[in-house]
Amino acid sequence: MKQKTVYLCSECGYEHAKWFGKCPSCGAWNTMSEFKVQPETAVRGVLPAAPGGRRPNKPITLDQIDDSQEERFHSGIGELDRVLGGGAVHGSFVLVGGEPGIGKSTLLMQMCNEMCKAATVLYVSGEESLRQLKIRAKRLGVSSGNLYILAETDLDSIIAETDALEPQILIVDSVQTIYQRELGSAPGGTAQIKECTMRLMQYAKSRNVTIFIVGHVNKEGSLAGPKMLEHMVDCVLYFEGEQSSPFRCLRAAKNRYGSTNEIGVFEMSGRGLLEVQNPSAAMLSGHPAGASGNCIACVIEGSRPLLAEVQALVAKTQFGVPRRTAAGVDYNRMVLLLAILEKRAGLFLSGSDVYVNVVGGMRLDEPAVDLPMVLAITSSFRDKPLPEGVMSFGEIGLTGELRAVNSAAQRIWEAYRLGFHTCVMPVQELNEELPRSMNVVQVRTVQEALKKVL
Repeated sequence: MKQKTVYLCSECGYEHAKWFGKCPSCGAWNTMSEFKVQPETAVRGVLPAAPGGRRPNKPITLDQIDDSQEERFHSGIGELDRVLGGGAVHGSFVLVGGEPGIGKSTLLMQMCNEMCKAATVLYVSGEESLRQLKIRAKRLGVSSGNLYILAETDLDSIIAETDALEPQILIVDSVQTIYQRELGSAPGGTAQIKECTMRLMQYAKSRNVTIFIVGHVNKEGSLAGPKMLEHMVDCVLYFEGEQSSPFRCLRAAKNRYGSTNEIGVFEMSGRGLLEVQNPSAAMLSGHPAGASGNCIACVIEGSRPLLAEVQALVAKTQFGVPRRTAAGVDYNRMVLLLAILEKRAGLFLSGSDVYVNVVGGMRLDEPAVDLPMVLAITSSFRDKPLPEGVMSFGEIGLTGELRAVNSAAQRIWEAYRLGFHTCVMPVQELNEELPRSMNVVQVRTVQEALKKVL
C-alpha cells in the first residue's frame, strides 16, 4: 500500500494533504513540514486496550465526582514546589521547557532524590547513556533503590517497561528524542512530538501516573514542536536564564493545579542547582555605585516581592536608524516608553541607540517596571546617576501619568529590608504601616518623577 504524505503546521498543528507557504489556520509562514503516514490498523494516539478489554467511559452526574483534596508529591526542592502550587499532583502531566544546557535534566534528577523516598520513579533518557546518567547522579548526590533508569527512545518500549515496573512517577528526557514506530517521520518532527505527547497524556490519566517530560525551546524562545503541545499538558514550566549567569528562574506558563504567578530562583553550581532563599539580595549583588543608567525595581512574582536591577545605555547612534535592544523586558513596551519620554518629558532620543537589560537573566513582565525603566534610560541619557538607596515602581500611561500598582506596601518593606531608604512611586493610598525611616516620594507624572530624582 502506498504511503500517504501529509503536511503539518508546527505552530498550530493544522494538517493538510498539500503544502502551503502560509498556514491557512494560524497564518504563520514556512511552518508546514512533510511527514509520511504508515498504514496502520489501530488509531494513532490511542493506548492499546487493557487486559480483559477496554471499559468504555460512561457519563456521570457532577455530584458523583470525587472533589476531595488532590494528593501531591513533594519534590524536596522548595522553589520547585512553590511553582507547582505545593508539589506534583498524582496523575498530572508536566512539561519542563528551556534552552539546551540550562539545567532541566539537573533539576529533575535532583527532584528524584526526594521523591524516591515516597514513590517509585522511572527516569527515561533518550539523550544520555546509562553511564552518563550514573556519573551525573553521583555528582549531584542522588542515590536511591526506588530510582530506575532506562535509556530508550522507542515509545512502545517505554510504555511496556513502565507497565511492567508500575512506577508512580515517570520522567521522559526529552520528548524530542522519542518516536513512535507507526509514523514515518524522524524523531523530533512535528508529527512525532504530537503523537508521543498525546499517548503519554492518555497514559498519565488512565494509569494515574505523574509524568514529567522535558522539551527544548527553539531560537525564538518557544517550545520546539507544535504549539498545541502546551494545550495537552496540565502544567508548563519554563526554565530561564543566561548561560553566562549562574542564576536560573523557573516559572509556570500554565498550571491547572495552582497559580501561574509564582517564580522559583536557583543558582547553578558544581553541586547542581541550589535554591536561592533571598533572590532580591542575590540579584543585587555587584550593583555598581555611582554609575549612571541603573535603577532598582521592585516587582511582585506570585506572592513574593523581588528587587531587580534595570540597566540602560543611551549612546549617539552611528546608523541612519537608531538601534533598540531589550533583554529581560518587553521590547514593544520599551519603545512605547521611549516615545512617552520624547513627547511628554522633552528627551530627544530619536538620534540615540537605546539598550535596556535586566541583570541576572530575569524577565520582568509586570507594568510596575515602567518607572524604573524610564529612570534608568533618563539617567544614562543625562549621564547622571540616581542617588544611592533609591528604588521605584509604577505603571506609566500614554499621557505620562503614573498609575497605581498592587501590593505597594509589601514592595516598600522588601526594599527597606535590603537597606533602601527612598521609594519613588505613584500617588496612591497606603493602608498598611510603613517603615518610619523610609522616605516615600509619590509622584503623579513622569516629568515630576524626573524632576525629583534627577
